[in-house]
Amino acid sequence: MSTEFIDGKALRKMLLGGVKNLAESESVINDLNVFPVPDGDTGTNMIKTFEGGIMQLASDSDEGVGALMERFARGILLGARGNSGVILSQIFAGIKEGLSGLSTAGARELASAYVMGIKRSYSAVANPTEGTILTVFRESAEYALKNLKDGDCVEDFFELHTKEAVRSLERTQDTLPVLKEAGVVDSGGAGYLKIAEGMYRALTGEIDAPSYEIKKDEKSAEIDFDRFKSDTPMNRGYCTEFLLRLTRAKCSPEDFEVSSLVSELEKIGDSIVAYKEGDIVKIHVHTKEPNTALGHALNWGEFLTVKIENMELGHSETERVKSKPKRKFSTLTVATGEGICSLFIDMGADFIISGGQTDNPSTEEFLNAFERYSAEDILVLPNNKNVMLAASTAAEMYEGGRVHIIPTHTLMEGYGALSVITAGIEDIDALVESATRAAKSIIGAEVTRAVRDVTIGGRKIEKGDYITISGGEICSVAKDRDEALLTMLEGVEDMDDYEIITLFVGEDVDDEARVEITDKIEDRYPEHEVVVYKGGQALYDYLIAIE
Repeated sequence: MSTEFIDGKALRKMLLGGVKNLAESESVINDLNVFPVPDGDTGTNMIKTFEGGIMQLASDSDEGVGALMERFARGILLGARGNSGVILSQIFAGIKEGLSGLSTAGARELASAYVMGIKRSYSAVANPTEGTILTVFRESAEYALKNLKDGDCVEDFFELHTKEAVRSLERTQDTLPVLKEAGVVDSGGAGYLKIAEGMYRALTGEIDAPSYEIKKDEKSAEIDFDRFKSDTPMNRGYCTEFLLRLTRAKCSPEDFEVSSLVSELEKIGDSIVAYKEGDIVKIHVHTKEPNTALGHALNWGEFLTVKIENMELGHSETERVKSKPKRKFSTLTVATGEGICSLFIDMGADFIISGGQTDNPSTEEFLNAFERYSAEDILVLPNNKNVMLAASTAAEMYEGGRVHIIPTHTLMEGYGALSVITAGIEDIDALVESATRAAKSIIGAEVTRAVRDVTIGGRKIEKGDYITISGGEICSVAKDRDEALLTMLEGVEDMDDYEIITLFVGEDVDDEARVEITDKIEDRYPEHEVVVYKGGQALYDYLIAIE
């Protein structure tokens, strides 16, 4: 088969093929961890990111490739989560720019658009690392452009592109020796290859008329309906969210001001988040009258999606909020674990976005948080290296105030930063510097179990061993989790210069084990203050902060 040009319908089919092929390899990609820890989430992040774009594509649309990619790129940007997901969103943002205004695209147009994807994705990362998804996409796009001949069809472009992506992915082990030692290739690059192959297979008909069902968020399914009974009073109301397509039959989409709808919603609810993207309006409101909210919206358009949840059943949203502060700045932090979240609220966090390892929040979740908890200055603690890029992307997009990303890469660093963020400080820049120093001063570590046999840094690790990771390095391996933690503590240089050892025990550590490890630490370090919390975090039995 030879396709000279693709239109919007063909491109939509190819994008569906891409996400379907990616989803079939989700667990394989998640397992491509350098460290043998049970928290791989690259595949999941890339799928959820891609789904954000898929949700914007109408099945019966006759629009051209430029208009279709415009909507897809917008959706994938808002849905972006994890470093690979954010980079993926920037790749397609560049492709969108290259296809702008086109109704159809041939091999040459696609090749040029993909090169624009290189520029956009590299510019989105402050210090691009080769041997990652960036390299796999760049080398395969450049190769296809260089080797494309006059008269080649769209299939020729994707054949060149995918074959080079396979070779480039194999070369990631040579670029990053740590991958070769761990016996894996780059997970983000592997995810992109699956997308490219899926798009190619859909183009050639190998994936026939692909359909894709977006999986429901598992968290939203965990609802105890017995929390609202026939005699339960309705105090909290309904969390009401919807996407509204502005229609010319009811208004002028170009002239519509979102404030017109917000003014009506303020009469019946609060916690309003509202913004307009083209002719689509997204609304979030807490109200006891969701029917009234929907009725107001229908004055301007028609619904694309509607979600109404009874908040008496528990906080089904991803955020935890305390009463809005009357001060110049607000503090948002990403956290997981019931005990850790409660502690962070007590320490002064105004807003917690639930997430972290294996559950990275999206760009849109950050934007919603900024809107809902707006202040002149917003301090953000990502608390995970794989959340930093989504937070930074949202900060760049937000126009309602200054957003300061404090570079906390772990929950322990976030704990340190929160300890110096106090109300009443007027010099925000100085506060950000102080919080950044406090985060960097923390020696943090985490204890978990290995999920496979591997040798890293010359250290042999067997499946089931407990490993302690600190500063991005494995610093101890043991058959017992307490031994792994205590060995890490023994390796801390100048331990006498530190004063406090704080331990967060995970959800799999019972009270007896918690008391036992506390006694062991206190016996070995009698001069230090030892503080232990029931963190409740998953996967990591112990998180420790030394300050």
